[in-house]
Amino acid sequence: MSNPETALLGFGFLRKRLKPSREVILYNVTMKVFRKSRDFDRAEKLFDEMLETGVMPDNVTFSTIISCARVCSIPNKAVEWFEKMPEFGCRPDDVTYSAMIDAYGRAGNVDMALSLYDRARTEKWRIDPVTFSTLIRIYGMSGNFDGCLNVFEEMKALGVKPNLVIYNTLLDSMGRAKRPWQVKNIYKEMTNNGLQPNWGTFAALIRAYGRARYGEDALIVYREIKERGLELSVVLYNTLLAMCADVGCTDKAAEISEDMKSSGNCMPDSWTFSSMITIYSCSGKVSEAEAMLNAMLEAGCEPNIFVLTSLIQCYGKANRTDDVVKTFDWLLELDITPDDRFCGCMLNVMTQTPKEELGKLIDCIDKANPKLGNVVKLLLEEQNEEGTLRKKASEPFDSVSVDVKKAYCNCLIDLCVKLDMLERACELFDLGLTLEVYTDIQSKSPTQWSLYLKSLSLGAALTALHIWMNDLSKAVESGEELPAVLGINTGHGKHKYSDKGLASVFESHLKELNAPFHEAPDKIGWFLTTKVAATSWLESRSSPELVAA
Repeated sequence: MSNPETALLGFGFLRKRLKPSREVILYNVTMKVFRKSRDFDRAEKLFDEMLETGVMPDNVTFSTIISCARVCSIPNKAVEWFEKMPEFGCRPDDVTYSAMIDAYGRAGNVDMALSLYDRARTEKWRIDPVTFSTLIRIYGMSGNFDGCLNVFEEMKALGVKPNLVIYNTLLDSMGRAKRPWQVKNIYKEMTNNGLQPNWGTFAALIRAYGRARYGEDALIVYREIKERGLELSVVLYNTLLAMCADVGCTDKAAEISEDMKSSGNCMPDSWTFSSMITIYSCSGKVSEAEAMLNAMLEAGCEPNIFVLTSLIQCYGKANRTDDVVKTFDWLLELDITPDDRFCGCMLNVMTQTPKEELGKLIDCIDKANPKLGNVVKLLLEEQNEEGTLRKKASEPFDSVSVDVKKAYCNCLIDLCVKLDMLERACELFDLGLTLEVYTDIQSKSPTQWSLYLKSLSLGAALTALHIWMNDLSKAVESGEELPAVLGINTGHGKHKYSDKGLASVFESHLKELNAPFHEAPDKIGWFLTTKVAATSWLESRSSPELVAA
């Protein structure tokens, strides 16, 4: 029976004919009908009626009303009824305890849920798939991603077959952990077990691959969603667009943006516009970025600091300094406080701006961050007292966040290299080493000395090379024995919005210096030379000037 109205009629009829000792059974059976029909209010009212008529509830009564609260997605009520059991002399059985792992987890009492789970493992309670799914979600939300995998493996060891909900929960947790390789393995296992992915599966995959910047994998999932005729949400569209911005997929982003607008069920929001403006700005597509900004304003969305930072980067790439200044003024008009990343972007723009227009940008930086403004003004002065630059340059680093310190240092050195101020570039690089902005730049072993430039900007890398070459020259002059091999590691990647990487620029620069370093065919991103070749070159070279490539 599943109709609660019919159940109540039957309940009234049978209650008149049953012995009082059997009434609790009738109440329990009726309550199970309410559970089946997901009518929690009637279940609670029936419990109150039991007490009014003097019928004492038993374990079955409580397990039924608790499970009714679970199927009605009211975990707090399940907890409330579980905690009432001792008042009526009832002791939960293993099944009820197992159900409460899920209820406590959903109600937010994680400690109680995990405590019950530890007891469940010790006393070998039978745990249902819903509870395992909740446990995986609990571990995932708390950041214990290995705990998610442990629960999953324990579940399989107990003979519980994972269902689609469990797989989706685990995929989402591994996505949060930024473990795309495990996401792939779990998804493969799921399909091999004959389970078909649903919308929740695809959503978890897109979020996982988007976070990890697995562009190709995310786009494959996107195409599969479209082929199956499923609709994406605004959040999933924005996840894809943010991923495209991170990996530099400009054309694909434009396609996804158009698909979103033509879908009929998703309207672009401020995050959509922000991602598209970032993508066009990083690609140097000024007119497209401005068109997207206009569309954003027409949609009633106000630009935030991320949008304005992207626009400044865009105008900087195009050498439109006046538009950079206008955008900065707009930021102040909107009463937005420039943050560390915004100031870093302004510094980066300065490295691309003609010398005669730098004064316009110095005023902006001075307003955004006076300490940083003082450093930039000091850099541009013809002369300053010894030690002044180092002292002033260290001041902004005391107050900025760790994740932008390297960007600041790189840009300041790039600006020195651009203005042909090698000595100041070296001073700033040394400050970066002292403040541990730069670490592990050089290494020495008995067989090889190496210079690592992978995380540096071009100007900082050239400065580091100059310093290293001078150190090698001093070593040779002092009679120190060089190792058999000397190497420079530039990494093999390229900038996501550029065709050039540090390796290609360095190859031409080393040729300019006539340095005997050659790209190693079996070690990508490495330029190597021998002790004999290096010693001969170092002895013959005069102090070369740094060439800003």
